[in-house]
Amino acid sequence: MLGGISIWQLLIVLGIIILIFGTKKLRNVGTDLGGAVKGFKKAIHDEEKEGENKKDADADKPQAKVSHEEAGNTYDVQAEEKKAEQSDERK
Repeated sequence: MLGGISIWQLLIVLGIIILIFGTKKLRNVGTDLGGAVKGFKKAIHDEEKEGENKKDADADKPQAKVSHEEAGNTYDVQAEEKKAEQSDERK
């Protein structure tokens, strides 16, 4: 049993739906639904492929080089200004 609904009840409901809509209309609805599911799966697959390609493209790019040897040649403007102010105050 499917949650309290027997197979006979499902068959009766299916028979009523066929009588109301007809087999041709149900076939068209089934075809449309199948096409929609197929399109959805294709879109998901294409997006996953695009994501992988983007990751590969990012992995191929060289990373920036950082040299620690050049770090010793910095100039601190604020420190120089403070020194100049202090020397002016002392005069």
